[in-house]
Amino acid sequence: MTEDRTAVLSLVSDAVSEGCRQEKACEAVGITAKTLQRWALRPLLGDKRRGPITAPANKFTPEERAKIIAISTEQSFVNLSPHQIVPSLADRGEYVGSESSFYRILAEEKLLSHRGRARPKQMNRPSAYEATQPNQIYSWDITYLLSSIRGEYFYLYLFLDIFSRKIVGWEVHEHESMELSSKLLQKICVVEGIERDQLHLHSDNGGPMKGATMLLTMQWLGVVPSFSRPSVSNDNPFSESMFRTLKYCPLYPTKPFESVEAARDWVEVFVSWYNTQHLHSGINFITPESKHKGEDVEMLNKRNNIYIAAKEKNPSRWSGATRNWKPITCVKLNNLKQENKSDKSIELKKTY
Repeated sequence: MTEDRTAVLSLVSDAVSEGCRQEKACEAVGITAKTLQRWALRPLLGDKRRGPITAPANKFTPEERAKIIAISTEQSFVNLSPHQIVPSLADRGEYVGSESSFYRILAEEKLLSHRGRARPKQMNRPSAYEATQPNQIYSWDITYLLSSIRGEYFYLYLFLDIFSRKIVGWEVHEHESMELSSKLLQKICVVEGIERDQLHLHSDNGGPMKGATMLLTMQWLGVVPSFSRPSVSNDNPFSESMFRTLKYCPLYPTKPFESVEAARDWVEVFVSWYNTQHLHSGINFITPESKHKGEDVEMLNKRNNIYIAAKEKNPSRWSGATRNWKPITCVKLNNLKQENKSDKSIELKKTY
């Protein structure tokens, strides 16, 4: 045991010296970073764990485990889950074990794969996109705004450019409708000068998003649709984050809106503040309006020069480089994980 610890410590040390992260090296040899630290402090101390030295009194015997496996693989039970097997056994006047015991033993024997002839439910991840300039990828959604009448709401339609984080279009209505969202999209395309095949529009799977009228409008405008998986908010993070900012900002009223006109007046004030005054952390604390117009490069360069001058004036207060004031040049939507190399993200680098 002591020799094994010494060998592991040597392997991890060699890997770290070659540039590997300690966490990854520990993961490769099957230990945690805490264990490595403890071994490093006491490399010659053997395994001092004492127990347990006896098996639990209620542990299944090999015969009982074999019986559970045999029952679960019978022709009559092979397509059923333990939640269905156990009641069926009870109807036969037989008790072998609980559902959790069935699940545990089947998992240990690697027999807990999908049971049944039907295919397991699959939810494919939406395509990944990259925006390198404004008006390439929009994210949109609808959120509720409380009204003064219990059970009734106003509906805020909001379109967001994920590259600049600018709210490019919004409307408040008394109901959800694909016709209303279609008209708003047409208006945005005219104001922003969107050309065919220029824009990708991402949303969730709601009726106003996937309705026939909305899809036909996008096809007519040359807008490419993109949809998130059902009930997966992480697939539409920009809109979800936008609505959280809206509803938790200091401007948000403490009482419900008395009318749809009052809701529209407030949203208009919020959008003006958000686009022109709010320093957004996702774009290095530049206002969305400035980012949308391309003014962020000059503003960030100015900040960087101020920091460099401050460091030169008093270098003892700076232990390293100055703050990173580089502009954000790429924003990713539904970026695939590194290990999923078979799916390639779609890069939108065409200049329109």
